[in-house]
Amino acid sequence: MRRVLIIDDQKNVRAMVAIVLRVNHYEVAEADNGAVGLKIFAESPFDAAIVDIFLGDVSGVDVIAALRERAPGLPIVAVSGMTALDFMEQSPHLANVICLQKPFRPNDLLQALRKAQAAIAGELPAAV
Repeated sequence: MRRVLIIDDQKNVRAMVAIVLRVNHYEVAEADNGAVGLKIFAESPFDAAIVDIFLGDVSGVDVIAALRERAPGLPIVAVSGMTALDFMEQSPHLANVICLQKPFRPNDLLQALRKAQAAIAGELPAAV
């Protein structure tokens, strides 16, 4: 089973994402902030991560960079409801991160996960 880590400080967003993923046969772990997310990631392997850019305790960009340092080939979807995610291209740690604007539909989420996996595998251009 594919395992996905969800790091988002909004409980309702985490719940919706978790439901969509579980219905689609993913195993899910949830974290309500970056520190907890990194701790969970260190304790168990994951096949992908979904990270909110604006977390309460730390920048999601910093969390993504830390995840990439630990697992360079990890497919990552960055989500944000507050801004365009164009700045994501400016850091080498953020290469091949797929960006998803909130609010999003369940199919958008699943498609973003597939794109993140394809980007890591070199099947998509880096900026998608």
